[in-house]
Amino acid sequence: MTRITKHLKDLKNRIAAAALEAGRDPADIQILAVSKNQLTSAVREAAASGLMRFGENYLQEASEKIRECGENLEWHFIGTIQSNKTGTIAGSFDWVQTVASSRIAQRLSRQRPEGNSDLQVCIQVRLDPEGKHGGAPVGEVVRLAEQIDSLPRLRLRGLMGMPIPTSNIEEQRRPFRELHLLMERLRDQGHHIDTLSMGMSGDLEAAILEGTTMLRIGTGVFGPREAPPTAG
Repeated sequence: MTRITKHLKDLKNRIAAAALEAGRDPADIQILAVSKNQLTSAVREAAASGLMRFGENYLQEASEKIRECGENLEWHFIGTIQSNKTGTIAGSFDWVQTVASSRIAQRLSRQRPEGNSDLQVCIQVRLDPEGKHGGAPVGEVVRLAEQIDSLPRLRLRGLMGMPIPTSNIEEQRRPFRELHLLMERLRDQGHHIDTLSMGMSGDLEAAILEGTTMLRIGTGVFGPREAPPTAG
């Protein structure tokens, strides 16, 4: 059993236990392996262990991994989007989870290569008052969803959020519950969305209780990071 295989077994046990408590099927909860600052060899090992979805924050680092690991994996951009890098993001990734403005959405739509399938996108919602993790204010999400749905070469899949870290499970659940309610509001208005990207290694139980469909897991898959942060 490899190091990552062991981590993944433990992670799946946590997910199964939380899903049982929530009355949910663990199969309905996807794992997005957050591979930022991890070596390409670790990504290959994770893929060999059965993971296919990988999330990257840094464009330069991600581009190297995508090139070296092949096209059989699903790549999600989960970092802050700089306007001058939307072209590369639009052409390299399958998903972008951090769309927070109509300007960025329009650039991604315009720069998505015509031969590619639609770029799958999530609206990042600001879940903390200070906005340290970025995201669109809750009051702007409905309008942004309408704008994204009108753009070619983009497909709105759902919402993503990162609350302020806390160890109290009730405090963890509160912003996740708000994000779930916002997703249901969008569905009621006719948006065909199916993804609620919320929950990480430290709060996955709370996220599962509140309806997450995609957990973004770094340490729980890879353990401590093996490479220093890379800008780009």
